[in-house]
Formats: sequence, C-alpha cells, structure tokens
Amino acid sequence: MAGLLDWVGLPAFTLLGSPITWTEVIAFVLSIWMVVCNMRVHVLAWPLALVSSLLYFLLFWSGKLYGEASLQLLFAALAIWGWWQWLRGTDGEGHALHVRRLDRQGLTLALLVTLCAWPLLGLFLKHQTDSPLPYWDAFPTVASLLGQWLLGRKYQENWPVWVLVNTVSVALFAFKGYWLTVVLYAVFIPMSVAGWRAWRRQLVPAT
Repeated sequence: MAGLLDWVGLPAFTLLGSPITWTEVIAFVLSIWMVVCNMRVHVLAWPLALVSSLLYFLLFWSGKLYGEASLQLLFAALAIWGWWQWLRGTDGEGHALHVRRLDRQGLTLALLVTLCAWPLLGLFLKHQTDSPLPYWDAFPTVASLLGQWLLGRKYQENWPVWVLVNTVSVALFAFKGYWLTVVLYAVFIPMSVAGWRAWRRQLVPAT
C-alpha cells in the first residue's frame, strides 16, 4: 500500500504552493467529462465515475480524509449500480427510467435519513480515525450518497443535492490544499445548476 501511495503522490506541478499530483490531474479531467455526460443523460458517465472514484480514493486516503476516501469506494460500487440502472432499470410501473421528480414522501424520507446519518458518521470519524475535520468530512460523504442514489434513479433532485455537496467540498479540500480539486468542485457548482435546468427540460409531463 505504501508503494501505491508513493505513486499517487507523484507531483505534476505546483499550484498556490501545494504540489498537484498526476492522480489529481487525471481524476479532474475524468470528473469534468463525467458531469457533462450526466447533464446529457449519457450512460458513459458511469464508467467515468468508476475510474475517477478509484483515483480519488487513493488521493484522499493519502491525505487522511477517510470519510471522503471511503465515499469514493462507495461511489465506485454505486457507479456499477447506476450503470446498470441507466441501461436496464425500470420505474414503479415497469417502464424504462426517465428523468422525473421525487414525490414529497420520498423527499422527506431522504432528508430525514441524511440528517440522522451525518452526525453519526461524524461521531465515528471523530473517535475512530485521525480525521482533522470529522463532521465537515462526514456531511458531503452522507449527502453524496443521497445524490448518487437520486442520480442513478434519474430523479431531478440529485442536482440541488450536488450543488450543496460541492459547495461544502470546496471548503474541505481547500483546507487540505487540494487546489486542483478545489477548482474542480467550484466548477461543479455552476455545472450542477446547468444540469438541474437541463433535466428540468427533459421531465415527462404528468398524465
């Protein structure tokens, strides 16, 4: 593992006094491409998500952001699940998935689960790891799982979740000096807003 983490840390250039690794550069490019595919509801988004998540796992683990690192492994697994959902998934009526809205009951349940899971994960990270920001680390971890599930099931509400996650993540990664990733997540914010609008135009009218 130590040898692998040494490879992860190979510098490409320096930005604002912090070394930017080749791992971060490659993950940055793949992540931008992934979000563009998500905005267009293109299935290529999922294999891109799989590879970029594994690269970010290595990067975050080396930086002791264990919540974010563990999240990337879950993202990798969810990328395989989401890939299958977009290819073969169906809605409650057996139809192929399409862009849609989450009903009020589903939205309430999703928010309650997220608000309960956040402090629990923060408490775990605080007492079981040396994470420097356990609760800041925990929030985007939990909220991102919600966003990924909504995205995989083609619910439009995934986009406002990503706006919130990306905003918090900018501050978290700035603290750790991952400046290229800060730029990435800052770019993700307007891209998420654009994705929200693009998916709204694809909503199937209720009958």
